[in-house]
Amino acid sequence: MSSTDADLLQQLRQGIVTTCAAETERIAGAFAMFVPEDQVLAFHGDLGAGKTTFIRGLARAWNIIEPVTSPTFNLYTLYQGSRQLVHLDAYRLASGADLDALMIADFLAPPWCLAVEWPERITDCLPDDAWHLYLDIDADTAHRIRLGA
Repeated sequence: MSSTDADLLQQLRQGIVTTCAAETERIAGAFAMFVPEDQVLAFHGDLGAGKTTFIRGLARAWNIIEPVTSPTFNLYTLYQGSRQLVHLDAYRLASGADLDALMIADFLAPPWCLAVEWPERITDCLPDDAWHLYLDIDADTAHRIRLGA
C-alpha cells in the first residue's frame, strides 16, 4: 500500500467532506481499490446523505456500467462488473429474518461486495468484519463521509 493509499484511508477514518456528487463518486472510486473481495459494506446515514452516490462510485470503479439507483422498492439489485455488487436497501426490512427470506447469500459469488443501506435494520445479520461508512449532510449541504472503526 502506497503512502497515498494509506492517506486516503486515514482521511476517511477522520472524515472527508465533499461538496458535490461527482466528488463523492471520485472518493468512492478510489476507496473501491481497498475493499477486499467478498466484503460487506454498511452505509449509515439519513435520506440524501450520499449513500447511493457513494455506492455508484464503487460500481463505476468495478466497471459496472448500468445505472445505479437506490433499490428501495425492489429491496436489492445485482450488478456485474469486474466484481459483483449486491446493493441492498434494508429500510423496509423489519429484522434479519426478512433478509434471510431474500436469499441474498445465493447471489454472493466471488468476488462480490454486499453494500447495505440502512444496516441498523438488520444489525444482527451483519458479519463482525463488515466495514461501516457513516455519511451525513451539514446545514450548508456539504456531505461528510467517515469510515468507522
